Amino acid sequence: MSSKKHAKHSHSYSGQRHSAPQAAQKAASPAPKAPPAQPQLSRRPAPALLYGGIACVLALVALGVLVLTQNNAAAPAPVATPAPTVAAAEDAADAARAVPASFAPLSPEISVQQAAAMREQGAFILDVREPDEWEAVHIPDATLIPLGALAQRVADVPRDRDIVVVCRSGNRSRTGRDILLQAGFPRVTSMAGGMNQWRDAGFPTASGR
Repeated sequence: MSSKKHAKHSHSYSGQRHSAPQAAQKAASPAPKAPPAQPQLSRRPAPALLYGGIACVLALVALGVLVLTQNNAAAPAPVATPAPTVAAAEDAADAARAVPASFAPLSPEISVQQAAAMREQGAFILDVREPDEWEAVHIPDATLIPLGALAQRVADVPRDRDIVVVCRSGNRSRTGRDILLQAGFPRVTSMAGGMNQWRDAGFPTASGR
């Protein structure tokens, strides 16, 4: 019995002997450090930043006012235009009547009816036949320049009038038209059918020189 008590007492003493250093080690270990306190940012803006923003806004407003003032000063004052006088209006009307209604080239070929209408409006009728054909029959007030001589006599053809080239049946007149177009005449056409169709349509004719 005494030996069991002695063993139990020894075990108890041994346990107390081992636990004491552990308690001392725990007591000697430093306590954990508390995390450093985070600085709290102030919610109020810094006075320098606030005043700087206000200064920038005022500078932009002043710059805009300066630009608007310079633009208004640079804009020229409207100049009053005098009303056209009656004489000026009449001169403009006369100039409009002197200018042809259209500067577009004429159709390459027209009918005898169209040629008659153009003749009434002042077109230049150019006959490119031979003199004997001309003496037999021709359009009144027409001008004779045989086709063989036309290239050398383009100076005899007016440049400020519509030109209708005429021959016996319409073949030579097309060649005469092309000669004048190549010479720079802008408004030249050929009468299809020639003097044959002109006479058959009953339009006025003349004979002789």
